[in-house]
Amino acid sequence: MPLVVRLTRTVRHLALILWLVAAFALAGPALAQGDPVAAATDRIAQAELDVRGVDRALDASVDDDDRRDLRGKAQEAQTATTQAVADLTEQLALVNARIAGLGTVTPGEVEAPELRAQRRTLTNMRTTLDAAIKRGRLAGVEAGQLIDEIDRSQAEQFSQKLSSKVPSPLSPTFWTIVLDQTPRDLRRVWLFLEQGGTQLQRQWRGGIPWHAILGFALAIVLVGPVRLKAHRLMQRRLIAEAPPSRVRRSANSLWRVAVGTLCPLAGAFLFVQGLRWSGLLPQRWSGFLDGFVFATGVAGFTAAVTGAVLMRSQPSWRITPFDDETANRLRPLSWVLTVLTFTTTMIGSFEGAIGSSRSAIIATQAIEALIHLALIVATLVVLGRLRAARAAREQTTSAGISAGLSIAILLAWIAVGVAAVALVIGYIWFAWFVALMIGWTVLLGSALYLMLVATDDIATTVFVRDSRIGVTLTRALGIRGSMVDQFGLVLSGVVRLTLIILALGLLLRPFGASSDPGAVFDQLGQFAEGVKVGGVWISPGAILRGLLMLFIGLAIVRAFMRWLDQRYLPATDLDGSGRNSVSLVARYIGVALAVIWGLASLGIGVERIALLLSALSVGIGFGLQAITQNFVSGLILLAERPIKIGDLVRVGTDEGDVKRISVRSTEIELADHSTLIVPNSELITKSVLNKTLSGPLGRIQIQFSVPIESDAALVRSIVLDCFAQQEAVLAEPAPSAFIDSIIDGRILFNCFAHVASPRAAYGARSAVLLQLLPTLRERGITIGTVPQRLELVNPLSAPAPDEREMK
Repeated sequence: MPLVVRLTRTVRHLALILWLVAAFALAGPALAQGDPVAAATDRIAQAELDVRGVDRALDASVDDDDRRDLRGKAQEAQTATTQAVADLTEQLALVNARIAGLGTVTPGEVEAPELRAQRRTLTNMRTTLDAAIKRGRLAGVEAGQLIDEIDRSQAEQFSQKLSSKVPSPLSPTFWTIVLDQTPRDLRRVWLFLEQGGTQLQRQWRGGIPWHAILGFALAIVLVGPVRLKAHRLMQRRLIAEAPPSRVRRSANSLWRVAVGTLCPLAGAFLFVQGLRWSGLLPQRWSGFLDGFVFATGVAGFTAAVTGAVLMRSQPSWRITPFDDETANRLRPLSWVLTVLTFTTTMIGSFEGAIGSSRSAIIATQAIEALIHLALIVATLVVLGRLRAARAAREQTTSAGISAGLSIAILLAWIAVGVAAVALVIGYIWFAWFVALMIGWTVLLGSALYLMLVATDDIATTVFVRDSRIGVTLTRALGIRGSMVDQFGLVLSGVVRLTLIILALGLLLRPFGASSDPGAVFDQLGQFAEGVKVGGVWISPGAILRGLLMLFIGLAIVRAFMRWLDQRYLPATDLDGSGRNSVSLVARYIGVALAVIWGLASLGIGVERIALLLSALSVGIGFGLQAITQNFVSGLILLAERPIKIGDLVRVGTDEGDVKRISVRSTEIELADHSTLIVPNSELITKSVLNKTLSGPLGRIQIQFSVPIESDAALVRSIVLDCFAQQEAVLAEPAPSAFIDSIIDGRILFNCFAHVASPRAAYGARSAVLLQLLPTLRERGITIGTVPQRLELVNPLSAPAPDEREMK
């Protein structure tokens, strides 16, 4: 018992000590945050030290890893200064408010001592804060300049590597240089392996390395049973719980990529940690082991992405438009790509660990480039044969290769040809980079496709009016179901756009682009400069840059309009005309922005564009008056919507359906299927009969007369019965029959009925007459359409001359 009591007290004391340490650790930041001015000033001082340290480090030669670390340090300093300046600016505003509250000193009056002391204190505080803010802004500017310098140096180093040339691998000089350095490289390899083997033997004799054995066992379990079990478990959960839609396949694909990447990565990490904990390998092998973990993760990602794209063993879970034949032919090539990716990464780690000579690295890169190009050629040949076989079976429309993929294949062949020529000439690093970039582009594009499809499927399935979340939102918040659908589409579009920008940043990273997504489009604009004329750079590079920016802008507008017309607008409550108006306005605004973007990339700002438009305003007012009038009239039509798509209108003597409204003219389809193109100014300045503006109903009118001896009530009931028996005639508004007048011994009837559309009035009127005429004939009622006039001949009139002669 005394031992137990003693142990209990000891545990309590340790717990109390740990609690006090935690309390002080948590209280330290809180105390530091008690004075925001001091905390912000400390952050600025630390940022200044970091900026000076990065500046001194850049004076010497740094490698890629050091450059990346220095850039991150400068980025952190810039962020810290921005936040500190914001905090100090807020405090400065409070101090200025307090000084303003004291008011100004009236001349001739003596201010109270306490007010004077307070004014002096606040003035000193304002001076101190202002100086700190200026220091912070200066440090932020210096950090930004260092970041730009690092990015430029990275781009310059990349350009130097691309332009570096060595003797051709086909020449004896190349291999002579490699063979001269081979003994040195072999000695380094042998020394590296010998150190590892010696350390392994020494530690193994000391006992069984349980850490290494356990790490190896866990790695095998993670790569094998755990990964397969996770795949099957996820599929069962999706089948049982997920709705029967594409979201199942999308979620399954993402899960396969995540599990296929994390399980090998975690297994390699545990295996390496087991080796380190057991002390089986020397410290020199640390970089090589880290490279092994990285290579395993990259290989797992490659295998998982290609497997999720092809889904050869489970075609029902495939979300890509590949058929079974394509998946079966490409899957072995994907495994070759996985092995090649792992091998390439491991070779790079091994060469860095042993310190290989430059000639050995170049020879290795040449061999790797050759193997990668061979794999790419094999893939392109397989795709070409599949396409030819599909064209022979006349199945190009079903799961065929799209025009975009055809262009990608053509560009891949061109890239392979350029890389092969560069490899033969002696630009080894360029050929190696192009070969690896083709594989990286395919891998990144495949992963991006999976994420885009999954994002769209999940967003448009979760946020839909019929889902649980949609029903909850409509019932709890009272919002419309279409708003839920629109939110899902907008969320999908925003997330997918973010993914595309991030993927573009990853793709451009080897070219010296920043990893910051916001700097991706800035990197697209860094091209060749030319001669500056009037504040504008004029050069072939500037022209190409402007055309490229315009092309990218128009492509973005086209993709946005496709999404707007096919996805977003159908989910709204707008009718066809409203959708057309929104689509037209969005298209013209997008094209205008794309043109402004293209001009801005040339250095022509918005103010110069406005000046140009003002100079052309006179010409527009006189020479293009009609076009301008039609354009403004089109905008009025789109805004006020007196005429909408689908309306039945009459312009002059022509009547037809409105099919299209643009900013210049309106197209009306006539009854003979011809198209009448009317300038918009005609529809604004002249009278137009719109039969469907106030409502979609149409009216039929039947006028006839019957003898005055006829039973008018019976005739009226017959007409109403004929109206009621026609399906096209609406019950509401109800049909009606009126006695219009009585003229020349006949009763004139004027009858009305309504149909669903003015376009159905003609046929419905004919059907009613076809039924009305025989019904009235059966009842012995004669009808006429116009009043009849009876002419009497006078019998007492004088006979004609011929009659007198005959008598």
